[in-house]
Amino acid sequence: MLVDFNTLPEESRVWIYQANRSFTEEELTGIKEKLNTFIENWTAHGSDLQSGYTIEYKRFIVIALNQNISSATGCSIDASVHFIQQLEKEYNVDLMDKMNVSYKQGEYVAHKTLLDFKKMAKDKAVSKNTIVFNNLVNNIAEFKENWEVPASESWHSRFLK
Repeated sequence: MLVDFNTLPEESRVWIYQANRSFTEEELTGIKEKLNTFIENWTAHGSDLQSGYTIEYKRFIVIALNQNISSATGCSIDASVHFIQQLEKEYNVDLMDKMNVSYKQGEYVAHKTLLDFKKMAKDKAVSKNTIVFNNLVNNIAEFKENWEVPASESWHSRFLK
């Protein structure tokens, strides 16, 4: 059951899929249509899952699920992963690789491999004040408070001396 992302409770679980490039306006239109259809039909053991999504910076797909009503099951999570993999194929984009880092350079969102980010930290090209996207947040409250944070307040801090 598709609902507005902003109406979901703060404790709703989130999954963040980070693209290795920005989507075009045309791609965003298609992705939103596909997300609407997928979420409208997303179920766990036959029960509707109350969920919504947002797309941030034309690059991050964030799906949220109100677990107060129904929790995701192995099968429903598998269905969402399969859906994201289909988007990857259709739009020739990487959404599942967790070994990549996105961070802000001014208003621009940069995307690097973890190895490149480590090298940039060593070379002082990024600092503890660099705004990074912490895609490990678990729920909407954490997403709002701890998704865009200085690297010093995220798991990225281990690379900064």
